[in-house]
Amino acid sequence: MGLCSELFVADDNKGTNEVKATTPTLYIFGDSTFDVGTNNFLNTKTKANSPYFGIDFSHSFPTGRFSNGLNTADQIARQFGLKKSPPPFLDLEKLQYSFKHNIMVGVNFASGGSGILRYTGYKQSGEVIYLEKQVQQFELVSGNITEILGPANASTFLSKALFLISVGTNDIFDYERNESGVFHLGKEENLAVLQLNYYSYIRKLYDLGARKFGILNVPPIGCYPAVTCNNGGKCVKPLNDFAVAFNKATQTLLQKLSFELEEFEYSLANTYAMFNTMLKYPLAFGLNDTKSACCGVGKLNGEGPCLKTLNEKHCEIGKFNGDDSLLKSLNDKLWGIGKLYIEREALCIKVLNTNICDNHDDHLFWDWLNLTQRASKLIANMLFEGGDHFVFPNNFRDLVSSFHFDNNHP
Repeated sequence: MGLCSELFVADDNKGTNEVKATTPTLYIFGDSTFDVGTNNFLNTKTKANSPYFGIDFSHSFPTGRFSNGLNTADQIARQFGLKKSPPPFLDLEKLQYSFKHNIMVGVNFASGGSGILRYTGYKQSGEVIYLEKQVQQFELVSGNITEILGPANASTFLSKALFLISVGTNDIFDYERNESGVFHLGKEENLAVLQLNYYSYIRKLYDLGARKFGILNVPPIGCYPAVTCNNGGKCVKPLNDFAVAFNKATQTLLQKLSFELEEFEYSLANTYAMFNTMLKYPLAFGLNDTKSACCGVGKLNGEGPCLKTLNEKHCEIGKFNGDDSLLKSLNDKLWGIGKLYIEREALCIKVLNTNICDNHDDHLFWDWLNLTQRASKLIANMLFEGGDHFVFPNNFRDLVSSFHFDNNHP
């Protein structure tokens, strides 16, 4: 049964079987922060459709979310009264009989390991859906909506939708690994290339009808377990500095777009500040461990992925630079993010010595690069309730509150 067949329009915690009157249609783009199963359909090494992913999901089913349960896309959707994120585009596309109906409810295009640049994630993951291709997929969706509603009504419909984007982390990681395709550029030049492309894709979404954007910036990725496990548990400043520079440039980009484009509105989520606040005051958020991953291998559970076994598509993961030791410590010269690759497709299943914490809810990180279900909920709460220190110029709740939603076709 496809993911799109699962109902996602009710929030059990809110005690209602109806979508809230202020619920916008959600179109979601980005990386593993938002991916709810896109990569299940790809020939990629970056997948989350096997244990221990999804251990706290319904029936402990690994859905393709890089989490123990719901991820940040789901938690944002729940803030709007939905049960979870809309399904992946690649899932909806398989069911042509219901495709046109389902795209009116929302679509998730996000792909784990992807980035702004088309080369991002290729060496690490193989096939991913990079941002440009995600926008192209939405172009197909937009065309179908226009066919269903007509140009004028489609324009009104899309102007009331919320477009969520979380991207940039993998571009920075790949640059530091010299895997971005533009590694010969300096950091300032690379940043300029990233922002030029980011601008063009957001502008393309605007041209296709998008008007309201919820953008998540890059967290302090130098503090991720995959990085700190090879730095004595300490954050790596150059990575965090790059994230800060990217985030400042993104804010300038969005301000530029808001001046240039009529009816363009945005909320920029300062996830960097949110993470830093949780790192500094963990107990205030009910967190006991903000350094190690709940699930993984080695120091801080940051030396290997949260997988129960490696099957034939993961056999060579953990072989770094010709070294045959499985899941060796990542190369500190690459800021702790090693080069994972497959050189041959041997048929094998290896049982890993994976650690998993007892209390999933008191950890910030689920695995070496992704959040726990509860941490994602904390982020979503700040997106909706936070002041301008966390979300600028308005939080997500205020971003959509100016529109009247009747949840029917215009």
